[in-house]
Amino acid sequence: MRRLLAPLLIVAVVALAAVSVALLEARNFRAAGPAASDTVVLIKPGSGVRAIAATLAEAGVINQPLMFRIAVIRRGQTTALKAGEYLVPTSASMSQIVDMLVEHKAIQHRLTVAEGLTSDMVLALVNSDPVLEGEATVTPEGSLLPETYLFERGTTRAEILLRMHKTQDSLLAELWPKRRPGLPVQTVEDALKLASIIEKETGVPAERPRIAAVFINRLKAGMRLESDPTIIYGLSKGVPLGHPLRQSELDTPNPYSTYQIDGLPPTPICNPGRDAIAAVLNPPDSQDLFFVADGTGGHVFAKTAAEHARNVAQWRRIQREQAGQNAPPDASALH
Repeated sequence: MRRLLAPLLIVAVVALAAVSVALLEARNFRAAGPAASDTVVLIKPGSGVRAIAATLAEAGVINQPLMFRIAVIRRGQTTALKAGEYLVPTSASMSQIVDMLVEHKAIQHRLTVAEGLTSDMVLALVNSDPVLEGEATVTPEGSLLPETYLFERGTTRAEILLRMHKTQDSLLAELWPKRRPGLPVQTVEDALKLASIIEKETGVPAERPRIAAVFINRLKAGMRLESDPTIIYGLSKGVPLGHPLRQSELDTPNPYSTYQIDGLPPTPICNPGRDAIAAVLNPPDSQDLFFVADGTGGHVFAKTAAEHARNVAQWRRIQREQAGQNAPPDASALH
């Protein structure tokens, strides 16, 4: 009888010890961790469980790396932990940390590209970001979609620019087939050229469709677009001149000046946003052919040259009142 009881006793002791270890592991695994404050931890690509545990212990967010490894192995999650930059909350348990790594709740950085920036300006923005890595190369004008882009540490500058390209491609693939029939823009590139002009012509989002209609009407009528931002782009690649356009700048030979050339400029003059592109491809019905600043940040529109001349005269009066009688007026024809 004793011979039978001894093995059973051993099995019972082993089972009890295993249960005790499991209970201890579970308790410690879910217990509050040692992190005294929110802590950023970078898990490098290719790290195994041992290396991850060591990294977490070194960062001070766990104090039992062996227990961490045992728990991960027992749960079959050795290949589920993902690399990335994580913000580990104060007193986070090992269980919470594992969940973060498995679900890849990594820190998301953001880069906001404003509508109307030139590609050189976007490139400077990308190159100045302290988190992005690698080098970025020159990108064609008008080929990037302005938006806020989220990215993780380790993303390269080339990758973020490629995302901007692909996001614009996706938008155009959606909007181009739905464009209004009879538009005087024959290609996607032409649509981007016109959208870039509209983007630079107004800071009032609600005006974009109406300004798009003006330029569409001009193209259909064979009129020159006479857009000041095209002159500026030809003079400085879109960098603000710091002064109103001068007559000498209007007269300078300029391949981008839509006062001098027929139709659209050789390339876009900036990176237009979604609304400007949509306005070009689906402009509202309108007979407007002209617009001029109204002194409030917006514009007043006209169907005839005579009506436009009255609006221009009113704008000149506003300019004189705002800047003083001796201030020189803009040299441009004001659309």
